[in-house]
Amino acid sequence: MRYRVFSRRLWLLALALVIATGCATTRTTASGKVGVDREQTMLVSSDEVNRAAGKAYQETLRTAQAGNLLNRDVQELARVREIAARLIAATAAFRSDAPAWRWEVNVVRSRELNAWCMPGGKIVVYSGLVEQLRLSDDELAAVMAHEIAHALREHGREKAGQAAGVGAAAAIGGALIGAYFGVDSGLGKSVIGTLGEFAFMRPNSREMEQEADRIGIELAARAGYDPAAAVSLWQKMSRTAGGRSPEWLSTHPSHETRIADLRRYAERVQPLYDTARQAP
Repeated sequence: MRYRVFSRRLWLLALALVIATGCATTRTTASGKVGVDREQTMLVSSDEVNRAAGKAYQETLRTAQAGNLLNRDVQELARVREIAARLIAATAAFRSDAPAWRWEVNVVRSRELNAWCMPGGKIVVYSGLVEQLRLSDDELAAVMAHEIAHALREHGREKAGQAAGVGAAAAIGGALIGAYFGVDSGLGKSVIGTLGEFAFMRPNSREMEQEADRIGIELAARAGYDPAAAVSLWQKMSRTAGGRSPEWLSTHPSHETRIADLRRYAERVQPLYDTARQAP
């Protein structure tokens, strides 16, 4: 009898967690011409995420500065910051508050093919991405717009909340499995956590990448950069990529899927690019 009461309470707690998770939704951005209108679940405050991101960003800068790797090429830095300024001005189409964020843009000397924008608008571009792929301004804008789109959608905050939710569900599920089958609850928690990773976290990661692709391509077009450059960018990326995992196990879409989607949405936002080019 005691076991039944205990089990029932755990199931009620798990149900409450699911209900709370499903109800705590918000819209971080306008949908734009690309129609990104998914409601998001946010279980962590933006202040918490921005503070953590700010610390990580400053640590990145300190490390780069100590190795004399921060903003070494003045012309490259000026180029990146000019592109960023145009993209930042265009963020108002998705979030009215975004142009006023405390944006920072830096370049780190590295062979790494990477760039990122942390929550709150902290951007770092790695020189290897620009130089090894020989990116045009339009292609570089496509990369940066994609990363800015992640920040606009607050994907980092969303993922932090998902991780917390999966962890809590794993703890509850582990206790239930342990009680029911008479095994260590830690083993049950591990199983539930792994299932949560594949069934919930990874698919959402792919969805977030697609959202960032679509918002990014519109952002670039509004800033006066050719949206078709996103296609040529990922064609370059696909040629540099070696073996890759099956798409369903990846946190990113396959190159073929991504390029097809980008080509379709580049056509959709072409009028925005034409208008931006005609502006003074």
